[in-house]
Amino acid sequence: MAKHIQAIRGMHDLLPEQSPLWQFLEDRVRGVFERYGYREIRTPILEMTELFRRSIGEVTDIVEKEMYTFEDRNGDSLTLRPEGTAGVVRAGIQNGLFHNQTQRLWYRGPMFRHERPQKGRYRQFHQIGLEAFGLAGPDIDVEVILVTRRLWQALGLEGLELQLNTLGTAAERAAYRQRLVDYLERHREQLDGESRRRLATNPLRILDSKNPEMQALIEAAPALIDHLGDGSRAHFDGLCRGLDEAGVPYVVNPRLVRGLDYYGLTVFEWVTGRLGAQGTVCAGGRYDGLVEQLGGRPTPAVGFAMGVERLVALLEEQRDGLPLRQPDAYLVLMGDEAARRGMQLAEQLRGQLPELRLITHCGGGSFKSQFKRADRSGARLALVLGEDELARGVIGIKTLRRAGEQQEIPLQRLAEALPEWLRTAETA
Repeated sequence: MAKHIQAIRGMHDLLPEQSPLWQFLEDRVRGVFERYGYREIRTPILEMTELFRRSIGEVTDIVEKEMYTFEDRNGDSLTLRPEGTAGVVRAGIQNGLFHNQTQRLWYRGPMFRHERPQKGRYRQFHQIGLEAFGLAGPDIDVEVILVTRRLWQALGLEGLELQLNTLGTAAERAAYRQRLVDYLERHREQLDGESRRRLATNPLRILDSKNPEMQALIEAAPALIDHLGDGSRAHFDGLCRGLDEAGVPYVVNPRLVRGLDYYGLTVFEWVTGRLGAQGTVCAGGRYDGLVEQLGGRPTPAVGFAMGVERLVALLEEQRDGLPLRQPDAYLVLMGDEAARRGMQLAEQLRGQLPELRLITHCGGGSFKSQFKRADRSGARLALVLGEDELARGVIGIKTLRRAGEQQEIPLQRLAEALPEWLRTAETA
């Protein structure tokens, strides 16, 4: 027997038993985003490699080590998208979305990074992101954070901590960078190998190191927030004031930086201690220079991205209490005539009740085996139609998630009675 082919390391199948959690999350996301006036945009999975080199930064870990990049038959360098914002900005510029107008957009889909797989971090992973363009004040920063809080409420997630920082302007970061490098050079012997490499390329990322032996050194480093100009301070103060007025708790973390070069001013993360090392479930901030950097007109922008796998892992802990979509009913059919008439009945019900999720049994089998399938399907009700029921013009109904005797109702009243049966089964 030939050896079966397996999925690529770090890329996983989403099985039918897992998909209800994803669907629940996606439905809640869409509902919350639409309430705030954000519209969905869908961009290609493949982009020109130059897009990410120019946006993310040549010396970031993503561009240097993690991107899936190859040449196509025309000799063009293409990359599977490692994040979503650059593609949204490219699409906005190309399609004139930012010209004399504001945009509130959101996206979802798979991203790809070649890194060591571990819990909550995969080579193909999924993100949901939100972006607002053309709005420069801290009020829109407050709004995108309020969107996330509203989403946590809609998902029933608790215990997430909001961390804030500001990276100032590009000029302020450049001046701070030199102060930081001077400090770290004086303590070079305490840096690990990765931090020594970053010292010459991206020293701010050293502040994000998780190496416990370096934490005291990082804590004593100069803080960027202490080297801001009046404009950057005013923006950050406005953000904090807006969150205070909205009753959103937060922690100012002066060591919080982002791994993408395009961020400036506001940066934030929502973190949890329930996922081990991969504790960030949502992260974002302001990137006012990115549109111009990619060839558009100067356009202020702010946004965030959420890791879907990490959010699903949190939802898994409370799965039993979630209103996950399952089949409503399973139609058990005994006998050739019942099987033939049952298919017609099922189509009639789907036409009369557009929201009904009904599984029709196919393939024959005993009454007992069909009921086993009905139970395994997750349906709340079994509808039983056999030769005897057909002769009497009735259909049997039995609840599957609680004890109860099978009852009968006239076939002609089934469409009228079924919604009430489903409501009773749901609340029982």
